[in-house]
Amino acid sequence: MIKSCHSKIMKIYERTREEDERALNNRKKEIGKKIPEVIDIQRSIGKLSLELSINILNNIKNKDKYLKELKEKITDLKIKGSELLAINNYPVDYLEMHYQCPKCKDTGFIGHKKCSCYKQKLIKLYYNNSDLTNILSKNNFDNFNFQLYSPLKGKENPTSPRKNIEKIASISWNYIENFSSSDENLLFYGNPGRSEERRVGKGKTFLSNCISKELLDRGYLVVYRTSEALIEDLRTIRFKNDGELEDFLLNCDLLIIDDLGSEQITDFSKTELFNILNRKLLKQKKMLISTNCDLEELLKSYSERISSRLLGEFTLCKFFGEDIRIKQNIQNKNIK
Repeated sequence: MIKSCHSKIMKIYERTREEDERALNNRKKEIGKKIPEVIDIQRSIGKLSLELSINILNNIKNKDKYLKELKEKITDLKIKGSELLAINNYPVDYLEMHYQCPKCKDTGFIGHKKCSCYKQKLIKLYYNNSDLTNILSKNNFDNFNFQLYSPLKGKENPTSPRKNIEKIASISWNYIENFSSSDENLLFYGNPGRSEERRVGKGKTFLSNCISKELLDRGYLVVYRTSEALIEDLRTIRFKNDGELEDFLLNCDLLIIDDLGSEQITDFSKTELFNILNRKLLKQKKMLISTNCDLEELLKSYSERISSRLLGEFTLCKFFGEDIRIKQNIQNKNIK
């Protein structure tokens, strides 16, 4: 799937060049009807240019003088054609190819180097593959509000929810800025509590999405999966031998696994979860995992092999405080 991204982009460029050609042909037809003399001039320029290219290599008498005269004729005809276009209120480049990207001429490359427009197309493709396009229009750092977190320190925690989220946000920005040079992984986990408290929104998914947008905008392939959806993908890979999906999950720059612990935990899920965690760690392909479980629950729910990877290979970020989703909804209603 990752390897196919380049092929998909090259097909986009191919279609773009075909559009460029059709647009030029339509402009030529238009000018042929309104100013046929311009088309005649273009044909003459074409014949002279062919004659010029043929005789550059031929050993003819007075070659330099002859070639100079040909070039002058071509220049004169170009000037005449441009004048006719201008007189009739057309741009002088109306009959030239109009590329959507003049830098690479809609090829995607300048020499052997990828053009900036290639990266833009890649980012758009990555957004589509990440399944986050609509979510990230709202869930991003521009809409991150520290005021939703209480500045008051509780009895059970060493600092206030606001100070805590400011620290986690700083860790997240450091993670983004050093993404290409670091092998760091992040684990966002919720505070201990009763089972009914586990679904309380502390901002883990929101902050995960903020990180996703920043990395996608920088040209990294981010793939988002809930833990349940990931297990289904792993089932497809195992029983249907879906190598393309396996490549997509293993070799993406960042795999986000959201809501770990909400999936049905079985021997199969634990085995396959360990395999993908371990393989990505060995390949130094980064992960961000969020869970509403506390560390003790993770240790109980998953095998020692999974727990050791989560606690030993991930930077742990503990979220606590009130449900910010309720505060966010109230704030949105007040804005309206």
